[in-house]
Amino acid sequence: MKAIYKRELKSYFDNVIGFVFIAILVAFTGIYFLAYNLAGGYPYFSYSLGSVLFIFMLAMPILTMKSFSDERKLKTDQLLLTSPVSISSIILGKYFAMVTVFAVPVCISFLCPIIIKANGTAFLVADFSTIFAFFLLGCVYIAIGMFISSLTESQIISAVGTFGILLVLYLWPSLIEFLPTTANGNIIGFIILLTALVFIIYSITKNWLISAVLEGIGLAAILITYIVNKDIFDNGLSKLLSNISLTAPFETFAYNQIFDIGGIIYYISIIAAFSFLTMQSLQKRRWS
Repeated sequence: MKAIYKRELKSYFDNVIGFVFIAILVAFTGIYFLAYNLAGGYPYFSYSLGSVLFIFMLAMPILTMKSFSDERKLKTDQLLLTSPVSISSIILGKYFAMVTVFAVPVCISFLCPIIIKANGTAFLVADFSTIFAFFLLGCVYIAIGMFISSLTESQIISAVGTFGILLVLYLWPSLIEFLPTTANGNIIGFIILLTALVFIIYSITKNWLISAVLEGIGLAAILITYIVNKDIFDNGLSKLLSNISLTAPFETFAYNQIFDIGGIIYYISIIAAFSFLTMQSLQKRRWS
C-alpha cells in the first residue's frame, strides 16, 4: 500500500491536477473568507466554509477522475490486479493519496480562524471543529468519485458522473421538497428506490438470482407494510431521504456550532461503504 500511495501522490504533482485542485479550493475559500470575515466582520469562519461547499462539485471530479479510469485506459490496471498486492491495499493507497492532496488546502484553512482571532473576536473551537467536518465531507466525496472512476476507463465520463452525483447531493434538500406526500405516491417512490438499489447490486455482482431475490423480498416487505399500516407511507419517502443528506451533519457543525458525533460516524460509514463498492468493482475485474 505504501508504494502505491507514494506513486499516486507523486503523480498528482507531476502534472497540474494536484496544483489545480489545491488552487481552486484555496482561491474560493480565500474569497469567502475575505468577503464574510475580513470585510464583513463575521466572527465565524464556519460560515465561509459553508459557502464553499458548492466548489466540491467542480474540484472533486478533477481530483478523482483519473484514480482508476486512467489505469484501465492505459491497461496498467492489469499489472495492479495481477500483482501480489491485495485489492484493499490498492484502493487504500490511491484513496489516501487523494485525501493527502485534499488535506493541503484544508490545513491552509486552519490559518483563517487564527487570523480572525488576531484581529478581534473568534470562536476557535467551533471553527476548527467545522474544518474537521469539512475535511470528512470532502473525504466522503473522494470515496464517491473513486467508485465512479472504477466503473469506467474514460476520465471524462468519470468526471461528469462524479459531478452529476455531487450536484444531486448538493441540491438534495431542495429536491426532496418535490417528492409526493400521499401514501400511494410514496409507495411508488419506495419501489423505484428499491429497484435502483437492486440494479446497482446487479451491476456490481452480475448475479441475477441474488438481485431477483432481493427485489422480491423488498417488494413483499413494502406491500405488507402498506397493507398493515398505510399511514406510515405518508411523507415516508421525504422523511427517509432527508435523513441521509450528506450536508446535514456539516451544517450542524457550521451553523449550530454543535459537535455532531453521529455525523462523524455517518461520514466514516459512507466512506467505508463506497470503498467496499470500489473493492467489489475491482474484484470483479480481477476475475473477469
